[in-house]
Amino acid sequence: MRRYLSIWFPEWPLDRLRRARRRPSSQGTDISAKPAEPQPFVLHEKSTHGLTVTAANAPALAVGIHPGLSLKDARGALPGLMTEQIDRESDATALLALADWMVRFSPLVSTDGNDGLLLETTGCDHLFGGEAGMAAALSARVSQAGYGHRLAFAGTPGAAWALARTVAEEGAPVILPPGAERTGLAALPVRALRLSGPVLTLLRRFGLTRIGQLYTIDRKALSRRFQSREAVEAVMLRLDQALGVRAEPFAPLRPPPDYAARLPCPEPLSDSAGISEGLSRLTEELCAKLSAHGLGAQGFVFHAFRSDGETRSLTVNMARPVRKPAHILRLFRERLDRIDPGFGIDLLLLEALRTAPMEAGSQPLSADLAMTITDLGLLSALSDRIQARLGEGRVMIIQPEARHPPDMAERHVPFTGQLPEDTAPPPDTLPGLRPLRMLDRPEPIDAVAEVPDGPPLRFVWRRVVRRVVKADGPERIAPEWWTYLPPADGGSPALPRARDYYRVEDEHGHRYWIFREGLYDDGRGSHPDWFLQGLLA
Repeated sequence: MRRYLSIWFPEWPLDRLRRARRRPSSQGTDISAKPAEPQPFVLHEKSTHGLTVTAANAPALAVGIHPGLSLKDARGALPGLMTEQIDRESDATALLALADWMVRFSPLVSTDGNDGLLLETTGCDHLFGGEAGMAAALSARVSQAGYGHRLAFAGTPGAAWALARTVAEEGAPVILPPGAERTGLAALPVRALRLSGPVLTLLRRFGLTRIGQLYTIDRKALSRRFQSREAVEAVMLRLDQALGVRAEPFAPLRPPPDYAARLPCPEPLSDSAGISEGLSRLTEELCAKLSAHGLGAQGFVFHAFRSDGETRSLTVNMARPVRKPAHILRLFRERLDRIDPGFGIDLLLLEALRTAPMEAGSQPLSADLAMTITDLGLLSALSDRIQARLGEGRVMIIQPEARHPPDMAERHVPFTGQLPEDTAPPPDTLPGLRPLRMLDRPEPIDAVAEVPDGPPLRFVWRRVVRRVVKADGPERIAPEWWTYLPPADGGSPALPRARDYYRVEDEHGHRYWIFREGLYDDGRGSHPDWFLQGLLA
């Protein structure tokens, strides 16, 4: 049976603002206690009724200022009231960061509105000695970070949400036994079903204030009372989801890892040597798990959870599935100095992503016996090291592509651990030989040639005059007319001109690949231009 943990932050915008403005003490230790609020303070935002209070601290609540009150009335009740506009974007960003930090308790985490988190804790609580131990550890960490919170465990997201917002108290989590949703929710108010304001008004109008009252009401009778199919369906859907009769979608912020290994630290790690040793232990453990299942992984994520509530993560990707600890550690150690331990790291977590079966056959003694001159394993390892140092996507391979222009007849694709098959056309389909080296862009030259199709007799390239002693050509390459769209005014598209390519050799034995762009009789009204495309062997 699945288990869920709902975490509610009643004063999230205020707590987030306090934490953002909190500073370390002069002794270098983190100030974790929530500072007192000596003055009444509220956050406000613009609504259809003007500026409205959205959050108020304890002193403001004590004098009757509450969320939903207009800011004008709040200031009238307390002229010296301190106010500030709420920053919804920063609140959402901080909530996502906290959700990412929660992977230390469960890999399946999602945000729940703008002031809560939802964790699927199935099979995770045993790492903390049960759900009570998990709640105690989580509550201690969140309190240390300065966030007021309420916790509730249940078998459905709806039940956990309801208990966290109506029954749970600070430091007193609610743990509903498996299968006890019906009895556990019966006494709760109907607002715990996550219903909209108009639907709650209808329920109260008919005297339905507790969830348990909905258990015995015939659904057809409820439909006759409400006279609104949408309202009845909303009530029944939320009720069934809370009781587990109907499944509720749960979309975690990131997919769960295929395999993972975790290492709690009895004493917070404060230097790179301890982090490196912890990573080595995790790598050995995770590779042993992968090897036991005959798998390798193409991605590994290393998380370092700091005692101040921050998380530092490193990711490495491989071209092919691997499970060699030495290779994985070598890739991580290229970046390990990017992890700042801060006030200390108390938990390390290593995750394996994109797992796949690995070949378990014996390796050939030599390339001759392997029937190939390329060892893809070594080539992939080299690619992994290059990308770990220079960044992802740096290693590319060249594949031929069927295009008319020679400078477009190839494309670069990321190396994925496999070399492409030789798809180049046979030599008899290429009338002219291609150069071994082509320039990034054709360079213009001044050429003297016979009209209309004669090869150049001499040309000037990079301020040097070169006299042609041997020439071969032309090889005519027409433009790709189908890739050009007509202009918006409906006229004919301006196609590039055809090219005539020549292989020439100068008096020093240097060979060049030259082309004339345009023909003398193509009706373009201008003389053709000459360019140097590449160098021949």
